[in-house]
Amino acid sequence: MMDRWREIEGKQLHDPYFSGKIAQRDQSTCRNLVPVAGPVIVGAGPSGLSAAACLRQKGISSVILERSNCIASLWQLKTYNRLRLHLPKQFCELPLMGFPTAYPTYPTKQQFIDYLESYARNFDIQPRFGETVANAEYDRRLGYWFVTSTGQKGAVTCFTSRWLVVATGENAEAVVPDIEGMEDFEGPIRHTSLYKSGEEFRGKRVLVVGCGNSGMEVCLDLCNHNARPFLVVRDAVHVLPREMLGMSTFGLSMWLLQWFPMRLVDRFLLLVSQIVLGDTTPFGLHRPAVGPLELKNMCGKTPVLDVGTLEKIKCGDIKVSPAIKCLERHSVEFVNGKTEHLDAIVLATGYRSNVPSWLKEGKMFSEEDGFPRQPFPNGWKGDCGLYAVGFTKRGIMGASMDAKRIAEDIERCQREMECSFFPHT
Repeated sequence: MMDRWREIEGKQLHDPYFSGKIAQRDQSTCRNLVPVAGPVIVGAGPSGLSAAACLRQKGISSVILERSNCIASLWQLKTYNRLRLHLPKQFCELPLMGFPTAYPTYPTKQQFIDYLESYARNFDIQPRFGETVANAEYDRRLGYWFVTSTGQKGAVTCFTSRWLVVATGENAEAVVPDIEGMEDFEGPIRHTSLYKSGEEFRGKRVLVVGCGNSGMEVCLDLCNHNARPFLVVRDAVHVLPREMLGMSTFGLSMWLLQWFPMRLVDRFLLLVSQIVLGDTTPFGLHRPAVGPLELKNMCGKTPVLDVGTLEKIKCGDIKVSPAIKCLERHSVEFVNGKTEHLDAIVLATGYRSNVPSWLKEGKMFSEEDGFPRQPFPNGWKGDCGLYAVGFTKRGIMGASMDAKRIAEDIERCQREMECSFFPHT
């Protein structure tokens, strides 16, 4: 199939009309022009790998552009050492290839990285590393995407393709809040993307800002290294046990949702959590009025799956604090007027999409948050051969669904174009 498709692309790319139109474009952009027979995929994380593998299975080649020097750079370069998958491995598999059977239920960070590297080798996925995409726009006259990328040595390349797959994901750029007095604080301030282990904070008083899964786990890691963490909790948060009734909480939830409405499942989860974990309110962890699954469905806010942090909070090893009013040279003042001496700050404040900074398209993706405007499960496809994978707020399971749909849709497009070029075959 690919040989015939390259023949089609060859006819198009060498057509005098097409060549003339290319010449009309900015010559500085098109000086180093690389035609791509299949789609261009931006991002070599789990989402980009999933899309490339699903395409490969259908005989469709692709070019992956990755700004880092490795696949899954978020996992390899920007995660802490003690990290494990928060969900059982069967819910974190990429399409077409499962985890090794010897892996534990919750694989370690390194095991997951090894799995991804094995996945890339298995499907012969070879990203172009060190390629930072600065601009991607669709030329309606030509019917092609022009993706401009800067390489490690500053060389500018323009890749052209009929299809563009955005796989940079939900966690492309670290979110660093602007806290009053931050410039005056004399200790280290570090985002979790730069945090590796609590060893360097041994004996220190550390403020952890953010009470999601990362913030909770960083606090636990700090405790295990004899640091004294203070956890800033500004909003209500659902804390659930990682496992219920001998099953993973996530797996149990997915099973129950097949039979019962979401609100009823939420009530069940909260009832079991109350029995297993007790009331979290006295410890400064107030639950939202909306149930955990409904809240996740509404705004993508993931409940915390407890791996031991709550017990540390209950025994006083981790102190829960309210929102920050301001920072000073060696201390923090909270909105309730209390102050604490600090040695360091870890910002577990999450990540954001960076799509609006490079994709010149105003219809499919929102300029505000860089996510598809259409909610799951309809946000995977836009106009003019534009696709998104990994923006579902449903982890790898959602990305796998997107990847399969994208491969099927591009295969259909190729067949339709093949019929128009070869009507009698």
